[in-house]
Amino acid sequence: MQRDGASYGPATLDGSPAPGRPWGLALGLLAVMGALFFSSYGLANWLASQRADVPYFHFGWERGMPFVPWSIVPYWSIDLLYGISFFLWATRTDLLAHVKRLLAAQVISVACFIAFPLRFAFARPPAEGLPGQLFTLLGGFDKPFNQAPSLHISLLVILWVAYAAHLRGAWRWLLHGWFVLIGLSVLTTYQHHFIDIPTGWLVGWLCVFAFPIALSMPAAGADASTPDPTLARRYALAAALLGLASVAALPVSVVAGFLLAWAAISLGCVALIYRAGKPLLFQKRADGTLAMAAWWVLWPYLLGAFANSRWWTRRQPAVSRLTDGVWIGRLPGEAELRESGADAVLDLTAELPRLVTGVVYRCVPVLDLTVPSQLQIHAGVEIIERWQQDGRTVLVSCALGYSRSALIAAAWLGVHARLRDPRQVLALLRQSRPAVVLGPQSVAALARYLQTAVADPQGAAHAD
Repeated sequence: MQRDGASYGPATLDGSPAPGRPWGLALGLLAVMGALFFSSYGLANWLASQRADVPYFHFGWERGMPFVPWSIVPYWSIDLLYGISFFLWATRTDLLAHVKRLLAAQVISVACFIAFPLRFAFARPPAEGLPGQLFTLLGGFDKPFNQAPSLHISLLVILWVAYAAHLRGAWRWLLHGWFVLIGLSVLTTYQHHFIDIPTGWLVGWLCVFAFPIALSMPAAGADASTPDPTLARRYALAAALLGLASVAALPVSVVAGFLLAWAAISLGCVALIYRAGKPLLFQKRADGTLAMAAWWVLWPYLLGAFANSRWWTRRQPAVSRLTDGVWIGRLPGEAELRESGADAVLDLTAELPRLVTGVVYRCVPVLDLTVPSQLQIHAGVEIIERWQQDGRTVLVSCALGYSRSALIAAAWLGVHARLRDPRQVLALLRQSRPAVVLGPQSVAALARYLQTAVADPQGAAHAD
């Protein structure tokens, strides 16, 4: 578990004193969320109890799961941690983002409990002493329903992220250990079956992903993409088909159903990113790493995107020399760095994490299969030129090295050679990398940039 990129401090960006902590708002929101939690959770429990037969699901090996009475203590502790979490935040914005995460988890989970209720199948052994009293108290409002996704696990993820952002050193390791105990306790208290854990885990990370807190993002042209409804619809259609396949697969294999649902959620998120036209929503940080929430939610898409990048370049050079000191290619691993000798990497991908370290790195994130904006083109060209002046060997990269990186490399090449005609520039580029694919819109964007940049290099930054 790591920080989700949040940044906290006592001052605002301009150096002025930060306003006081939103204690009153936190208290009010805690009261509202507490009432919502017990009312909605209780409603789902009651509705399930009115059914003549509530189904259950568990794996055979779960019958060997030990009942550990004392684990009710970490299980209960999440309620205390839930309440305290409202008072962690230094700003109103961060507090509201945290509450949105909690609210989203509640809404998604309760909707699932009502739509397809499940029950716990095993009889819980008796417990004595303090654990017995805590189990009795728990049984007063928590019936053996409300199983998948485990709201307990969803809240664990959200709270784990929140507390990890505020703790360091030994306290942070203590936090990790205690939250692991909370996670295990849903099984050892006989509150949940195993399938409830990964489903709750995914819901929790989806809520963290949906409401990021102050991520450290690339600044250069980072949020300048044009929304692409066509690509958004394609991803949405794929997500819908995977969702239907998930439902169809459930009677045959719960595991397959879960994996298909995960893929559907992943592509659904990508569809929304393309619909918004905001590469920052992939939550790729300035250092090329992805926020942990992005890893968990988008993992099926990321796996497919990486496999696709390697498949389409398997019979083509991974990297190609453009000029002395400038190469173009796919998102590099160690092999690509060795071949090019690059000590600086310009990454044009918004969706894929950085694969290598030990080089100078910059990211200008551009959505795949879209045309970089004039601002993004200028940012990329400026970075290449500066590194060239510093005597570095530069690798300009994207997923395949055929489109996004090709356009930026062509723009730099045109400026460098003082060429305004995009056809001349592309002819030079294709001498080095014949597989380059630039459609009419990309060629038009290149022509527009060259007309401005070659005549007035300073004015290219304001071409939009």
